[in-house]
Formats: sequence, C-alpha cells, structure tokens
Amino acid sequence: MMQSPKKYLAHKGWHQTAVIALIGGIYVFGSWALNFNSVDGFIAVPKAFAWLGIYFRPTAHSMEYLPKIWQKLIQTVLLAISSTVVAAIVSIFVALLGSKVTGINSFVQTIVRGVASFFRNIPLVAWSMILLFSFKQSDFTGFLALLLMSIGYLIRAFMEIIEDEASETMLALKATGASYFQVIFQAVLPQILPSILSWILYMIENNVRDATLVGILTGTGIGFIFDIYYKSFRFDAAGMTVLAIIIVVIALETISNQIRRVIL
Repeated sequence: MMQSPKKYLAHKGWHQTAVIALIGGIYVFGSWALNFNSVDGFIAVPKAFAWLGIYFRPTAHSMEYLPKIWQKLIQTVLLAISSTVVAAIVSIFVALLGSKVTGINSFVQTIVRGVASFFRNIPLVAWSMILLFSFKQSDFTGFLALLLMSIGYLIRAFMEIIEDEASETMLALKATGASYFQVIFQAVLPQILPSILSWILYMIENNVRDATLVGILTGTGIGFIFDIYYKSFRFDAAGMTVLAIIIVVIALETISNQIRRVIL
C-alpha cells in the first residue's frame, strides 16, 4: 500500500535530519579529538585574507619577475597538454579493450577496469612522490605523474562514453556483417569523437591546475618558482605568480568552452 504524501515527506525529512545530525556529530567529535577551536578558526579567516591582501599584492617591483613567471607558466601549460594528449591516445585504445561493448572478452575487460581503478585511486601527490625517488626532480617526473593519473580517469570516462553512445551502432553494424575493425574505425570512433574531445579539454584544464602542485613537489615549472618566491619571503612575486596562474586557467577554460560549443 502506498504511503500518503504527508507520511512520505515526514519519513524523508526524518532521514535528512538524521544525516545532518550525523555529519554534525562527526564534525564535533573531530574538533574535539584534534583540539580544534571552531570559533577561533572562523575568526582567523578574515585576518588571513587581510594578510594576503597586504603581502601577496603584486607591486611595481614584482613586475621584473614577470618574464620568468610567464616562461615557467608556458612550460607548465605545455607539460599539462602533452601529458593529457599522450594519456588520451593510450586511454582510447585501452578503453576499447575494456568496454563491455567493444571489449574482446570478460577477462580483458576486468583487467582494464582494474588497471584504470588502480591509476585513478592513487592521488597525484602520491604519484609525484613515488616517481620522485626514481626520476629525481625533473620535468619528466611531473609529466609521468600527470600522465598516469590522467590515464586512470580517461580510461574510465572513455569506456562509459563507448557504452552509452556506441552500443546500438556496434550491434547494428555487426548484424550487417562488418568486421570488428571496420566497426571500430568507421563507426564507433567517429561517433564518440566529440565526447572524447570534450573530456580531453577538461583534463587539460585540470592538469594545468594540478601541474602547479606537481611542480612544487618535483621542482619544475610554475610551482617550483612559486615555492622559491614564497620560501624566500618575496610575497609580491608569489602573488604575481598566483595571478598569472589564475589568468591562464580562466583563459584556457574560456577557450575550452568555446570549442565545446562548436563540437557538441
């Protein structure tokens, strides 16, 4: 027997209240366990922003650092783009093997999904630290960290795209007697290409932001010089670096959105 609207809403409201109470309880317990004073924390937020406004504000003196900042920023953007493009090329072929629609067999599909999950669930910071011991501080270390993380995300995304958009096409062309490779290269890939390009653009945006953190850890790119400026108390130069990063990220996002409107 169906519940009345009043009983249904009351039941749903009770569940929502219980979830909110549980989250609040976890927060209170965590604050107590860590000896964190929430009031002092909230009071410190305006002071922190005031400090940033005073010391991180770019000045006329910080303009002399601009050529070096832009050089490293371009290096970082190129690193993010190259790692994303290589990851996309690898991921599309691996995703074809792992997809339930185009995969060879269930064993290969399971292996591909496991590999993608493994790469995706290791944080970027962990990848950077692991690779740092093997390849030391270099651009190649940052490239590999971004590459491996991107592969994990793109394999999963591409498999879902194939299964959502190409399943009917695959079945229809198989019924006509077309070979596996004919179906893949003449039907599946052209059909999913716009969605793939959209994901590649998203990963480029994401990797440009992540490359800053990778640079701090691996001693390369824009993250490295930000770390140098910050630790040497040249806060105006560090503020100029952050401003340059924000401008580039917004510009890339704007260009990416324009491209998506054209291809989708």
